[in-house]
Amino acid sequence: MAVLEDVRRLGSELERSYEVVVRGRLKFRVGSIVYVAFSTDASVMGFAFPKVERAGLVASDPLTFSLPSAGDLRYHWVHADLARLEPTEARELVVSAWCMVVPQKLVRAYDLAHPDGPG
Repeated sequence: MAVLEDVRRLGSELERSYEVVVRGRLKFRVGSIVYVAFSTDASVMGFAFPKVERAGLVASDPLTFSLPSAGDLRYHWVHADLARLEPTEARELVVSAWCMVVPQKLVRAYDLAHPDGPG
């Protein structure tokens, strides 16, 4: 079971990433782009995810993953029940979301520094 602190430290350590609180919700941004956000009770983690792959992700485990609200379907976004994620899986989702919003040179540098994936 992943908890907020499992991914919070990672989000703060990723290059160009920073933490903000908006309307009581913790979010991680790169510039002005939000790539991970938590519900006010920290039970749901929203994260950047390719639109073309999200239906498959939700279908693979509908108890863990869900689509965002109708108004947010236009974004590259999906939700996860944080309690159903293993810490390693939650960290992988955060890093993948971060990779969607940073320059590819940062992704390459991260991959070289972490050949075994997010710690």
